[in-house]
Amino acid sequence: MTPQEGSVKWAGSVVSWDMTGDAAPGVILICEHASNHAVAPWEISDTDLLASHAASDPGALGLAQALGPLLAARHGGAELVHAPLSRLIYDLNRSPDRPDACPTRSEMHHIALNDALGVAERLARMERLYLPFHNLVRARIARALTLGRRPVVLTVHSFSPTWHGLPRTVEFGVIHDDLPALAQRIVADSADLGLKTELNAPYSAADHVTHTLRLHALPYGLDNAMLELRNDLISTPQAQAALAQRLAPVLSHAIESVAEVPCPAL
Repeated sequence: MTPQEGSVKWAGSVVSWDMTGDAAPGVILICEHASNHAVAPWEISDTDLLASHAASDPGALGLAQALGPLLAARHGGAELVHAPLSRLIYDLNRSPDRPDACPTRSEMHHIALNDALGVAERLARMERLYLPFHNLVRARIARALTLGRRPVVLTVHSFSPTWHGLPRTVEFGVIHDDLPALAQRIVADSADLGLKTELNAPYSAADHVTHTLRLHALPYGLDNAMLELRNDLISTPQAQAALAQRLAPVLSHAIESVAEVPCPAL
């Protein structure tokens, strides 16, 4: 396989709603941890590991797919970019200099695939997985900007109800980096959502979880936020669709409110 073929194969997928011809989306959703697939040459035989939160964000892709058409209807189109392989192989939401881009442990899980990983293999995975995915995201945002839209960027994730045996009480976390306005507004508008909602929980930018936002939203001053839903709340397609119906009006109101504020000078 040539580098170009590898780039096409592992770049990820784009799904669009309410867009035809030269239309550009008002919202771009990104799901970096959408899949638990592990394929050659990165096979993983541990089925329990592949089924765990360590391998993917359970329910996140289904939630993003349910949110897409709801947000598209109110914001002139939406796109979703999602990853094809498990983050056990390469975590697309981590900077390439981070050890947890190819983790050896996640909570109680040992990831044998990444034991004693050499620089050459880390580089090969970065070139075959990380670069193609982020080049695809960059291309979709650049396309929207060229067509005269400034899309809102939302990354969609889920988190486990417990961490190292300790329960997490938060149900909906909204995380921001250096442009906090949208995240703050989403939290403010979530009072009647029926979920325990917190800002910068269960993670924050200090945990290096806003890498995708830093790459693609902050350089253009695009309104953005990272959405984290507790995965037991979105464990089935029915639950994902129901929560999307509740969440979409909150997100839309926050997007519209922030859009009324002038873009900050960067």
